[in-house]
Amino acid sequence: MKCRKNHRPKIMLKAAGLLLAPSVVAASASGIRSLSKGKPVLRAEDTPSMSVGADVPEEYRKISGYDLTAETILSEGYGISDESDSYIPGTRLVSPLAMTSANPGDKPYPTVWGGGGSVVRTTYAHYTGTSFFDLEKGGQVNNKTSVPNSDLIEESSYLPNFTLKDTTEPQVLIYHTHTCESFEPYVRSEYDASFNYRTTDDTKNVVMVGDAIQAELEAQGIGVIHVREIHDYPSYNGAYDRSRATILPILEKYPSIKVALDIHRDAISGEGVLYQPYIEVSGKEAAQIMIISGCDDGTLGIPNYMKNFHFACALQQKIEGDTPGLTRPILFDYRKYNQDLTTGSLLIEVGTHGSTLEQVQYSGQLFGRSLGKLLNSLKTKE
Repeated sequence: MKCRKNHRPKIMLKAAGLLLAPSVVAASASGIRSLSKGKPVLRAEDTPSMSVGADVPEEYRKISGYDLTAETILSEGYGISDESDSYIPGTRLVSPLAMTSANPGDKPYPTVWGGGGSVVRTTYAHYTGTSFFDLEKGGQVNNKTSVPNSDLIEESSYLPNFTLKDTTEPQVLIYHTHTCESFEPYVRSEYDASFNYRTTDDTKNVVMVGDAIQAELEAQGIGVIHVREIHDYPSYNGAYDRSRATILPILEKYPSIKVALDIHRDAISGEGVLYQPYIEVSGKEAAQIMIISGCDDGTLGIPNYMKNFHFACALQQKIEGDTPGLTRPILFDYRKYNQDLTTGSLLIEVGTHGSTLEQVQYSGQLFGRSLGKLLNSLKTKE
């Protein structure tokens, strides 16, 4: 069914609560092995315009020379400066640096750090190139498919293809296919080349980011199920099949769920260099975010892929309206990522392996704030 092409809905922001509700699904992990990948893999999609922080060594200031399309592999992967606490949207969370997991698992987060490579702090700005186009209310799309940009520009003006209700039932599902993806501990100039940026400690991996998103949504009255189960250890291969097996029964049990978000972190690196994309928001650093919306070339089994794209564009524009510069362009590409399961299914890359724990937690809050405002604007009175 084609979504009606009305004007974008007006956003209704409900008063945010101050309590972080507990997660619904308990974590499970056993038999974890370290899977070091060797040298870092470059993972940017195209060369953007960018600004580089003043603390970057001179030899890394001109990073446009790196081939930012080489060896592109999404969601594989592999840093103590205090950051100010002037503004936190909706909820006030404990810093992940102060969190301690009751069960850090077989691959705990490091407590001692070495060196080996340079961290480049940067901000990805407006992208140029024939694959990119601007969205009307902010943000961009990176079209890596054969679908003409003109068609996607038309589709980007459509509303999401679902509505929500005022209900206590869960309407958002958060899960993690690559649950163990982790981050730098803090802002620093050198990263530890011996760490593969994966940990079973859910206070130091993408589960912590999911917690931040969940807190913001629940503060705005939106029910959430957050799956904390590890899907990428002890084996990385087959993680998408395992996450699918986890979430299918949940979607069947709770037909009220309209949105399914697979929360990851990206990895952008070169030979001996690791990138930390960030912006400053109200005196606090936030990692930049990328939304991935899969396209179907007839072989991937996502007949409603364009409906996910409608949601991606609405969300991207809401985030950019609330927090300009927080997002990198939506990646629209031939990828499945279990996005056939709802018409609100997206993969979200929150920061990179070069981002710090506090940066990605804050990004999770900012993302959750904007998502909650968008979803509340889609609620019906039924």
